[in-house]
Amino acid sequence: MNEKQCVLIVDDVAMNREFLGLMLEEKYDILEAKDGEEAVQILEQKAADIDLLLLDVVMPNMDGFDVLNVMNERHWIEDIPVIMVSAENGPAYIAKGYDLGVTDYISRPYDGNIVKRRVKNTMALYAKQKRLQEIVKEELVAKQKNNRIMIDILSTVVEFRNGESGLHVIRVRTIVEILLEAYLAMHPEIHMDLEDQILITDAASLHDIGKIVIPEEILNKPGRLTKEEFEVMKTHSARGAEMLNSLPVSMESKLLQHAYAICRWHHERWNGGGYPDGLKGDEIPLSAQLVALADVYDALTSKRVYKPAYSHERAIEMILNGECGQFNPDILECLKQEEGKLEEKILLRSDEQTTNVNIVRLSEELLKNKLGQTE
Repeated sequence: MNEKQCVLIVDDVAMNREFLGLMLEEKYDILEAKDGEEAVQILEQKAADIDLLLLDVVMPNMDGFDVLNVMNERHWIEDIPVIMVSAENGPAYIAKGYDLGVTDYISRPYDGNIVKRRVKNTMALYAKQKRLQEIVKEELVAKQKNNRIMIDILSTVVEFRNGESGLHVIRVRTIVEILLEAYLAMHPEIHMDLEDQILITDAASLHDIGKIVIPEEILNKPGRLTKEEFEVMKTHSARGAEMLNSLPVSMESKLLQHAYAICRWHHERWNGGGYPDGLKGDEIPLSAQLVALADVYDALTSKRVYKPAYSHERAIEMILNGECGQFNPDILECLKQEEGKLEEKILLRSDEQTTNVNIVRLSEELLKNKLGQTE
């Protein structure tokens, strides 16, 4: 038997909450909040479990409109339908509620049959929307799968020429995915749809395509680069962006926009000490900031022709101490929060456990995990 759906009743009058609860408790699990502040506290803890809000307008401390503002700021309104229930039935009240995203409005005194029917209809409408979202996700998987295979072929060719395992591509993408999810959780005011999140992690694989034009004697030099050689190496970021910009396809493509930003600016630093344009702070696109940190971490923890691999702990220490340049403090906080998860996922995709022939398969697994898909 399926679990009951959950309704949160928000009203400062206990009798109103009890009346609505008695109407609905046979078919739904009921939660109650005596005002807007308590409603927000419940949503913070249980938003994923709540299927509908019945929301009064006039309440002390925090009224219904304040609750709706918070739900919009934190994007709860996109997943949780709201029916306003109030004795206030003036056109201005109702219009403001709809402007803030309510699905329906019921005025007091309540008609029990109308309440039950509108709750049922609203639940059904949102269930259909969720099914449509799942269909869109499936279509997105099919669309992104071909993109990802071609990206992996190109980026892996570049990595082989660079004398590195093609798994550098997978590791950087994995790190970017972890950091991006943590950053968006830290900043609920930023609304980034699922497609953009996937495109950023895909585009991360192309961060070093400009290295394909760097002379091999510089690219794979076992010792320290001279000042002149390093200046040549530094050109790979701008050259990669130029290559993308010259492609005979429209730069209106979101994938190309993200890839361009990442290629050109993944060596910029938060304090302006990077290259090629000396951008600082949030002048640097978020996608490039994330790839910058992911690239540095993987470079530190991987064996290269010019250095041994550092341990995870030493790499984290070096990054936090600023030995690899300055990064966005919030992204560094995400790194600290997620370092255990990051180490675990990277180890699962280490050279000891994976061969290059598995790169495309691993790419597909990452995409399915992102979308919550199963085989």
